[in-house]
Amino acid sequence: MTAQLDEVLALVSELVHPTDLVAVYLYGSATTTGLRPYSDLDVFVVVRRGLVEEERRGLTARLLGISGAPGRPVELTVVVLGDVVPWRYPARQEFQYGEWLREAYERGEVPGARVEPDLAVLMRMVVADGRVLAGPPAGEVLPEVPAEDVARAVVAGVPGLLGELAEDTRNVLLTLARAWVTLDTGAVVPKDAAAGWALGRLPGEHRPALAHAREVYLGEAEENWGRVGPGRVADCAAYLAGRVRELAPGSE
Repeated sequence: MTAQLDEVLALVSELVHPTDLVAVYLYGSATTTGLRPYSDLDVFVVVRRGLVEEERRGLTARLLGISGAPGRPVELTVVVLGDVVPWRYPARQEFQYGEWLREAYERGEVPGARVEPDLAVLMRMVVADGRVLAGPPAGEVLPEVPAEDVARAVVAGVPGLLGELAEDTRNVLLTLARAWVTLDTGAVVPKDAAAGWALGRLPGEHRPALAHAREVYLGEAEENWGRVGPGRVADCAAYLAGRVRELAPGSE
């Protein structure tokens, strides 16, 4: 992990002028439960100004070579300090690279700035467990995101997740399980821990799909959704999404 992470940090330092760079943090499973076989390297970058097109293209092109096999997938998120401090929901995200969009990047698409509800979840994770790669501790730079905004973000992500079920089955099921945990307990936990929590509360017919997603994530099984059955996968996803919607703020 160290060499790949060093490459990411060197890339950010090269493309973002030192006076414009506020901080860089590692977060996610790398700083909580430890990296699993399918874990991303999650990196969060805070800058003082928006990125210009040349910087966006440079980040995208170079991350295509750093992220993915033989190393780990990299998810790199950039925010402008003034867009998140003071906090507002939904906040503006300046840039995000993720392996799920590799084909689009290879066609020449470059991530642009957008309003992104999920920033509430990411920032909660960074402030709670982020490890400093450059700059001050996260709690000195970023605000504490209110629990109600984390809940709103979790619910807002459900339609998009369901739309990606066929292409990204494992990740969708695990993320839906984590959304359920977050709304029920207020905690943002690692995906395998979320699945373990949810498995104890799922009806029996929905357990095989989530159990398989967890086993694959932990490296305990090869991914094979045929053995679970597409109907069971879809039913499990629908049940998890239903639990999230039932717990959504204002749903009572």
